[in-house]
Amino acid sequence: MDLSALTAISPIDGRYRRQVTALAPYFSEYGLIRYRVRIEVAYFIALCEWPVPQLKAVNPSLFPVLRGLYENFSEADALRIKEIESVTNHDVKAVEYFIKEKLKGQLDEQYLEFIHFGLTSQDVNNTAIPLLLNEAIESEIIPLYQKAIQRLQELAEQWKAIPMLARTHGQPASPTRLGKELLVFCERLEKQLALLEQLPAAAKFGGATGNFNAHRVAYPDVDWKLFGDKFVESLGLVRSQFTTQIEHYDMLAALLDTIKRLNTILIDLDRDIWTYVSMNYFKQKIKANEVGSSAMPHKVNPIDFENSEGNLGIANALLEHLSAKLPISRLQRDLTDSTVLRNIGVPFAHSVIALNASLKGLDKLELNEAAIRADLEENWAVVAEGIQTILRREGYPQPYEALKALTRTNTKITADTISQFIDGLKVSDAIKEELRAVTPFSYTGV
Repeated sequence: MDLSALTAISPIDGRYRRQVTALAPYFSEYGLIRYRVRIEVAYFIALCEWPVPQLKAVNPSLFPVLRGLYENFSEADALRIKEIESVTNHDVKAVEYFIKEKLKGQLDEQYLEFIHFGLTSQDVNNTAIPLLLNEAIESEIIPLYQKAIQRLQELAEQWKAIPMLARTHGQPASPTRLGKELLVFCERLEKQLALLEQLPAAAKFGGATGNFNAHRVAYPDVDWKLFGDKFVESLGLVRSQFTTQIEHYDMLAALLDTIKRLNTILIDLDRDIWTYVSMNYFKQKIKANEVGSSAMPHKVNPIDFENSEGNLGIANALLEHLSAKLPISRLQRDLTDSTVLRNIGVPFAHSVIALNASLKGLDKLELNEAAIRADLEENWAVVAEGIQTILRREGYPQPYEALKALTRTNTKITADTISQFIDGLKVSDAIKEELRAVTPFSYTGV
């Protein structure tokens, strides 16, 4: 079978492909190859600008031509590199040979050997991957989380005055406001996004075992540490100072864990909204031709929040594995990080699918205020906390016990029950009036 949306094994390349197309320039094989070309070219230009003595004569007018190798990189170019790799059986070496092939006739032969000069493959990979990840997160991932926050803030503002029964341990509890409950998720997401944006994108760049051995032996008088720092910083990254052959991935693990926390907050949101839908607090906008159930015509299922929760679960499982595995490597390096890193885009794809599903679900919500008010009316016992607190303030004897005796019976607590209780209290009329003002609809705090 040829690969298509129908024959793809992974749904992110099949059923959900259109939702994650924007991630392909970063996380696909094509994307990784393009970023490798970018690193190799940027490195060669940096050697010329430093300058390495043998590259002083390279005309800077050639730099735009060099940058064009990645700026105008095509699928045909990527296929050519794969052809070279089929011979070399080495993906990064194939990139080096491709660049030399492209520059033949444009750059003097004596300069071509400075492509990939002194580098090991991981100098390229461990710079390309944090760069592509950094740019993907800034361009595609963070804006989606921000969009989710913005939509929740809009709904919070719209519903800020709606009193709602709270539930702790699944039981009726002191009332709250619907808008405020949505702001809980806004604050949580905002704080994790702030942490995400503070994390440095770390890169490894230091030769075969992290010591610039080859660079130093060729040019002992050059400050290669300073060169490496400046080169990596020019890409918007931070160079890890002490490494083995590979990046130690601690900062990457921190990034992945932060994404996982963001996703966990969204799972919490999905489950809460799902529950509110099941309680009839929300109805969902109906599209004429949509079917909720293959057997039950009346059903309108909260499928968007279910879809989101499922995809977030897959994303978090992969994020957890990546963050736990990547910082561990035998001695100066083993190959386990390489094969694992090829999946770095998968949890981000599932996160994007999930975010889009949550946003779609939020846009379909319609408030059923009547159901929310009916639930409050059915639970007058929740004002007991407020009443006994006012009585405590007034020095009334054992107010908690008095309210406990009232509310912990099999008799339904209604507005009349509370009113009769207040009438029987030995307090002033002013205090009784204050107590009568405490209702499930008004007792919502600040």
